[in-house]
Amino acid sequence: MKVKKIPMRMCTGCMEMKPKKELIRVVKNKDGEISLDLVGKKPGRGAYVCKSTDCLEKAFKTKRLSRNLETTISQEIYDDLRKAVEVG
Repeated sequence: MKVKKIPMRMCTGCMEMKPKKELIRVVKNKDGEISLDLVGKKPGRGAYVCKSTDCLEKAFKTKRLSRNLETTISQEIYDDLRKAVEVG
């Protein structure tokens, strides 16, 4: 049997490679709108964050999330992300 490859992505907070399923994706679409992609299928440029508040705060403070998506991120998106991390 063939061993299935697990897709890995880097968290913008802790900068560690983790399985894609363990991370939350933030997407910037063609129109420049930013949204959360909990399924991981939306089209557009994506950045990943761990499901921990430490990584989320680190990504905010260093502005890595904004840099990866090449745009400024509104407080509303940060609040949505924080809620998604708390839920789990």
